[in-house]
Amino acid sequence: QVQLVESGGGLVQPGGSLRLSCAAYGSGFANYVIGWFRQAPGKEREGVSCISPSDGNTSYTDSVKGRFTISRDSGKNTVYLQMNSLKPEDTAVYYCAATVFFPDNWGSANEYDYWGQGTQVTVSS
Repeated sequence: QVQLVESGGGLVQPGGSLRLSCAAYGSGFANYVIGWFRQAPGKEREGVSCISPSDGNTSYTDSVKGRFTISRDSGKNTVYLQMNSLKPEDTAVYYCAATVFFPDNWGSANEYDYWGQGTQVTVSS
């Protein structure tokens, strides 16, 4: 079992940057697929990015490609989401999630077993 804690959210102007962190507590972190999701008010939870544990392969939803970068530091049991060129439509609560087996659909929240509490990202002038 793993516990996930997100941090790094906040208020940023359009075009700005934030780096979110997902710290994992528990055994076997290196074996977990980690995904980042976001949920805006009145909308469904959306898969943003994920990273596999073994080869570090990454995936991104189309709307963030070229702007967001996911990475992991196994020594610190932490996964990061670097977000650049932020837009107002990126405003949401951002969650990280974990699962042992690489999902058939990485962007589906149902595929993940463990979730953090979320961190708010607000992009506004």
